Amino acid sequence: MSGSYYVPPQSKWPVLGSLAVGALMISLGIQLVHGTGLLFMLLGLVAVLVVMWLWFRDVVLESRQGLYDAQMDRSFRWGMGWFIFSEVMFFAAFFGALFYVRVFAVPWLDGEGAKGVAALLWPDFTASWPLMNPPGADISGPEAVLSPWQLPLVNTIFLVVSSVTLTIAHEALKEGFRETARNWLIGTIFLGVCFLIVQGIEYYEAFHHYGITLQAGIYGSTFFLLTGFHGLHVTIGVITLGVMLMRVMKGHFVRDDHFGFEAAAWYWHFVDVVWIGLFIFVYVF
Repeated sequence: MSGSYYVPPQSKWPVLGSLAVGALMISLGIQLVHGTGLLFMLLGLVAVLVVMWLWFRDVVLESRQGLYDAQMDRSFRWGMGWFIFSEVMFFAAFFGALFYVRVFAVPWLDGEGAKGVAALLWPDFTASWPLMNPPGADISGPEAVLSPWQLPLVNTIFLVVSSVTLTIAHEALKEGFRETARNWLIGTIFLGVCFLIVQGIEYYEAFHHYGITLQAGIYGSTFFLLTGFHGLHVTIGVITLGVMLMRVMKGHFVRDDHFGFEAAAWYWHFVDVVWIGLFIFVYVF
């Protein structure tokens, strides 16, 4: 394979993956609008997961057969880099919405800024954040907000420590200490699961004791959109690290050829950085 470039054979997975994702999105839209697409949405989700599993299986088998060279490795790195960049833009949209609401829209409704004329809509409205009293009488805000120094701080510690444990596992793998890498990777996965459990407890507290729901004005909707999508990414990260753990235990990675592990680590560190931004701008400020 020296000096050559591996061209994968024709694959059915891109087409099937597109169809599965399309079916999932269409059924999700039907469920949100009409409430009748739950079954098809679940089938679409299963189809997406099956295609991903079989497609990644083929990539792993090709890699294990020694079909990939340095050029293919660079292709994988560029692909993962652009994927993470797309994820950065995904969260940037939600952070941008939060910034727009807090810095521009809410003050405008109180008569401040270039569009302060918007205060004519609700003359008695007073700008504040978190927005506990939405201006429209048909919408009620949350009863209280979560303290950042309790469950959110615990989750921040979990994720920050998990980045350290994952880095140790990665360095151990690069040095050929497979058992050490396995143990620290197990610790990383454990911390990720702990994060999800604590977030579940936090959601229960927010919903049942603080009145924070998706219907609790702009604060409730931005809170659940940002933390909910991040929780989804943590779930994906935990699953990905679990697959990497199985591969480490099977001896799939070597000291100088383990980009699958490295890509999973990139993704996990990205998720950690996003959480720090969430902790600061959603909980603290």
